[in-house]
Amino acid sequence: MSTILLALVALIPVLVVGIFLVLLRWPASRAMPLAFLAVLIQAKFFWQVNTTQIAEASGRGFIIALTILFIIFGAILLLETLRASGALQRIRDGFSQISPDRRVQAIVVAWLFGSFIEGSAGFGTPAAIAVPLLVGLGFPPLAAVVAGMMIQCTPVSFGALGTPILVGVGNGLTSDSETASAVLRHAASLGYESSDGKTIPDQYIALIGMRVAMLHAVLGTFIPLFVSAFLTRFFGEKRSFKDGLQIWKFAIFAALAMTVPYVIVAAFLGPEFPSLIGGLVGLSVVTFAARHKFLVPCQTWDFPNRSLWDSDWFGNDEVEKKAESSGQAETSATAQVGTIQAWFPYVLVALLLVATRVPELQLKDWLAKLNVVVSFSSVKELKIGILSSPGFIFVVVSLATYFLHKIKWSAYQQAWSRSFKTTLSASVALIFTVPLVQVFINSANGLSEYPAMPIALAQGVSDLTGSAWPIFSPIVGGFGAFVAGSNTVSNMMFSLFQFSVGEQIGVDPAWIVALQAVGGAAGNTICVHNVVAASAVVGLTGKEGMVIRKTFFVFTYYAVGAGILGLIIVNLV
Repeated sequence: MSTILLALVALIPVLVVGIFLVLLRWPASRAMPLAFLAVLIQAKFFWQVNTTQIAEASGRGFIIALTILFIIFGAILLLETLRASGALQRIRDGFSQISPDRRVQAIVVAWLFGSFIEGSAGFGTPAAIAVPLLVGLGFPPLAAVVAGMMIQCTPVSFGALGTPILVGVGNGLTSDSETASAVLRHAASLGYESSDGKTIPDQYIALIGMRVAMLHAVLGTFIPLFVSAFLTRFFGEKRSFKDGLQIWKFAIFAALAMTVPYVIVAAFLGPEFPSLIGGLVGLSVVTFAARHKFLVPCQTWDFPNRSLWDSDWFGNDEVEKKAESSGQAETSATAQVGTIQAWFPYVLVALLLVATRVPELQLKDWLAKLNVVVSFSSVKELKIGILSSPGFIFVVVSLATYFLHKIKWSAYQQAWSRSFKTTLSASVALIFTVPLVQVFINSANGLSEYPAMPIALAQGVSDLTGSAWPIFSPIVGGFGAFVAGSNTVSNMMFSLFQFSVGEQIGVDPAWIVALQAVGGAAGNTICVHNVVAASAVVGLTGKEGMVIRKTFFVFTYYAVGAGILGLIIVNLV
């Protein structure tokens, strides 16, 4: 069978997701089981994958889904805990003092605070923190999720202290010993020698990371402006892009406040800290500027009156939460919780996330010893780190907040109850989505002797594009993140393939790998299980397709923009 025809067959499960979730607007809880069934049939009867391998891949996906649900539960619990103590209202008041303009609030919380959290934790944690915080500020849940997902591009490549580059690209380039030798030769031609003749030199990985940062810095310049414009177009009273574009000076300033230190850090410190330090520096600079109305338009923009909101904007439990947050009990609690107390839980979360991911502190190694290891014969073993999970950190901080904020036991019990109910509503979609991904990825070694479905797709695109591959390289990376839900996994799947295509068409392969990493980051904006997770935190389950239809614009801009930049660069160097 030709590579192009095989690619079209491999695309079937993805088309099922696109048609039913995005076009027909089915909820993920209905669309994803159908897509999972499609990939099972395809793996068994077309790829002829062993039933045991399919079952083990599905089981691995089920376990990963549970770990994601644990993160969702922890994020919701912390949110409900802060709501019960009145801290959420205090935080909302604090942001209103920075600026009452919703465009400014979205940029500060989603773009800057979200970038900092992405740099420290990654793996969807920013949406779990920033999205509910925006809802607490008075944003419609749908607007909060769209804003939170739109920024899941620029900071993602250096999320979780550089994991997508260090682990994703680093491991991806050595996944095949024969082809990896070509990577070592290319690194040596640039003056980067391997210490043992087998390991990719750190300087070479840092070079790719620097190129990734440069591409992101150009493309990320307009992301805060897009967030603002989308808010006013889809959630404003006038439904106009114009209202969002009026803040263009502040939006570009906020983008540069993050991306300039981001690139500097990538150049001098490597891939671990660009998003973390860039987000932190940007947050400090832009918050100070916003307080002093620097570049902020005189006319304040806000959402229409709540009574005018579309029904689609609300979360499933919005009515209940609205009643709670307007009650006398929260008003009384707010008076008792100071600003520092209110922010302390989020500060503690950030500190614990960083502390458990910085190797020099050795907490990461200590916690790794407590990982639960699940072994599979056909699929790689899975290490489950409960204590190092962001979910566990959220739960610990929630318990600490219960004592520090002196919350009534009955109110805290209600917080746990609501958190369980909201998490349960997201479980159906995730329990089918992640196993689908695992079967899709682990579909090699079947009797048909076809490559794994993602590789078959990439090979088909490569055969069609030829020397124009740099334009399509980020799209393939984005596709990998879309189905896998992770830039790291996308980089692991496609980095070596991308490197090989770069050599075949006679361009610098390190630039092609960088384009892969950028596209993989952009794919997070439309990734199904990230959208499901972000939506679940604010009770928006069932409206995932609405989110993806809006964030798809950002993905298209980012992937196509990176491809055009890449084509220009590889033909100049």
